[in-house]
Amino acid sequence: MNKSIIKLFLLGGLAITSITSCTDNYMDYNKNPYEVTDDEMERDAHKLGAALVGMQSVIVPVGEHLAQFSECLLGGVFSGYMADSKTWGNSFSYFNQSEDWNGKVYLDIMPEIYSNLAEVKKATTDPIPLAVAEILKVTAIVRVTDVYGPIPYSQVGQDGKLTAPFDTQKDVYTKMFQELSDAITTLTANRTNDFSPNADQVFGGKVEKWIKFANSLKLRMAIRIRYADATLAEQMVKEAISTENGQVGVMENNDDNAFMKVSLNPFYTIFGWGDSRIGADLLTYMNAYEDPRRSVYALESTFTDSSITNGYHGLRIGNTHTAVDAKMYSSMNVTATAPLMWMNAAEVMFLRAEAALLGWDTKDTPENYYKTGIRLSFGQYGASNVESYLEGTTAPSSYKDPKGTYTVTLPGSAVSVQWSGTDNEVNLERIITQKWIANFPLSLEGWADFRRTGYPRLLSTPNNRSNEIIDGKFARRLKYPQQEYNTNKVNVEQIVSTLPGGDKMSTHMWWDCNPRLSNE
Repeated sequence: MNKSIIKLFLLGGLAITSITSCTDNYMDYNKNPYEVTDDEMERDAHKLGAALVGMQSVIVPVGEHLAQFSECLLGGVFSGYMADSKTWGNSFSYFNQSEDWNGKVYLDIMPEIYSNLAEVKKATTDPIPLAVAEILKVTAIVRVTDVYGPIPYSQVGQDGKLTAPFDTQKDVYTKMFQELSDAITTLTANRTNDFSPNADQVFGGKVEKWIKFANSLKLRMAIRIRYADATLAEQMVKEAISTENGQVGVMENNDDNAFMKVSLNPFYTIFGWGDSRIGADLLTYMNAYEDPRRSVYALESTFTDSSITNGYHGLRIGNTHTAVDAKMYSSMNVTATAPLMWMNAAEVMFLRAEAALLGWDTKDTPENYYKTGIRLSFGQYGASNVESYLEGTTAPSSYKDPKGTYTVTLPGSAVSVQWSGTDNEVNLERIITQKWIANFPLSLEGWADFRRTGYPRLLSTPNNRSNEIIDGKFARRLKYPQQEYNTNKVNVEQIVSTLPGGDKMSTHMWWDCNPRLSNE
């Protein structure tokens, strides 16, 4: 066993520091119940564990303020998962967010990841925690590049300061694939050398679980770039799913799911504030499908008007309801200590279904992967009647606002649940729609899939206050924060000059190049 792993095992608990630009407490402080005589050993192990958990804490942010910006106000709105139940003058719902909102993901996540990564490297030379730290870095930063496009990456300093040249998004992805591959190779060679669960709030120090997660992340990223670089995408898909020559492969069942344990779930706090409600889009689809997962995802509405029958009523983005009315729409059903989902096996099966449509995954059929994904999602939530659900032939057609103000027909013709026919585009819509439902509340994933495929069919904002996005269209990215222009002017202006549409919300990023969506 490696020396630094021994150090970690000697500690029964870790003091987890508050690691965020806000002032949220990410983890409770746990006193060390064991006597450790080697002060240096204790100090190094403490630093290593705190830094690893610190990195984990900004993947899906544990801090309620950053989580609100990234997962609810930004991703929740753009993915169709959530809507604002408080009217701000400037918000993502209206495509006119304030500068403070615009820069949160960029300015808060990257410095936290890089500074904690530097602490990991100071605390150990053990290849196992170093490989896990690299996986964590990619997991966090891929979310940032998927929001903005090109970012500083290969030349960012250990302090996480962003005054560095930008990498193109293609180069960012290429480097990330290599970093994942290297980490997977390292961990595969040490697959039985588990480390202390106190340093890992996701998999409890199980190395093989980290390998499956890293391969699944590689698969997610590979499918994301399928329209931009099919050759690289196919290569990465095949590497990720391989179980030959001792390779571990991807997540296969719900025991593999990546969930982070937290002392307070940020969604519990955020929805308790009353600032967000479940989106019209999500509940429109789930209501049409009579989806048994509705009661797991959402609470019934609380309208007091006798003319409205309470049920699962979603709120439309860009609404101008009063706060009193908006808060009566369905809220999120989440407990205070529910863990935060990063990725589940259901998503992996939907990714494999899409890969199978392309002929890149031949181990099963697209239909079988699709059905397995739905079954896994139902199993994850303990929902019943999955076989009846799989045979459903009803499709959503319109959103019916219980207040009547924002009732509208869905764009185009949405799909039913039942697998049928051989039209790959129709079946892709079916896969993405069910993946979107199963991935709730991973809103940045939902937004990314919508941008690259156009699915599911979402409702645009009825109150577009942008001078960059055409009415009826959608945001493709966020603009770089003004702080980047102030502190990294030469580098940001250089990369902006390479963007076909400039630094605008309407500009498509590298992987967002589906020819069917060129006019979006």
